[in-house]
Amino acid sequence: MSANNRCAVKEFPLPDREYRVAPARCWDANLSGPTSPRRGKRRRRSPLPLFLLGLVLFGCGFLLGRRALAQEPPAQAAGVSVSILAPENAAAGGGRAESDRAAPGREPDAAAPGDWNLLLVNWENPLPEDFSVPELTQLVNGHAIDRRAYPDLQRMMDDARAAGLQPTICSSYRTREKQTELFENKVQRLMNEGLGRTEAEEQAAMWVARPGTSEHQAALAVDIVDKSNQLLDETQETTSVQRWLMDHCAEYGFILRYPTDKAALTGVNYEPWHYRYVGREAAAAIMERGICLEEYLADVSG
Repeated sequence: MSANNRCAVKEFPLPDREYRVAPARCWDANLSGPTSPRRGKRRRRSPLPLFLLGLVLFGCGFLLGRRALAQEPPAQAAGVSVSILAPENAAAGGGRAESDRAAPGREPDAAAPGDWNLLLVNWENPLPEDFSVPELTQLVNGHAIDRRAYPDLQRMMDDARAAGLQPTICSSYRTREKQTELFENKVQRLMNEGLGRTEAEEQAAMWVARPGTSEHQAALAVDIVDKSNQLLDETQETTSVQRWLMDHCAEYGFILRYPTDKAALTGVNYEPWHYRYVGREAAAAIMERGICLEEYLADVSG
């Protein structure tokens, strides 16, 4: 019989081998009165035809059941349940996500420059004019990130907290309008210090990306600080959170995007709080070799 009851064939049990038919006198008994002496002795029927019929029906049911099992998917035939992963928005309250993320130890897909997670966004490579904001996963405190990067981010934050740390996301996805506001604020502060507009914009761009050139607009970057030190300056690198992240971020597909000695290539000064999602394979190569995303993409493209 099929394990999922697709094929319901009635099975007839085989007769007991020790079964004996009733004596002939019981078969000839007249239920309305005494036995008539005039009636001739009736010939006893053989049980063999019924036995053969039951055997044939049992064989048909067995063969049909075997055929139904052979047509089932392997997982169902073996009694293995196929689970559907939970949606990511369940973690908006801080719970750990169970989604389509790469499990630790699983071989990552090969990286290619055109992959969504390797999108290069910098002062020389602004977002394409036809760029559309990807589907986002909303985080707590109004933050958001590309839903494809979210599972690894949640796992990284969970594991950091499990290590006794207190990582805090202070910035994530930004709209173009928000990026414009931040950039203009920085320009105005520099102009208030006596710089002209052009020079103020050039210096501001070293700390706040011009609109259209920010990874935050691509929804692939997060600024993470230690709850005990929420200053965005170089003291951040000495916190327990940053030491842990710099050692482990690549395991979750993230890199420290703006290292201390790569400003000439990235166009951005050292930021020991800015982490960018690139996928585990690229992250492992970048962090292990001490290079930046620009160098990595140049290598894999060449």
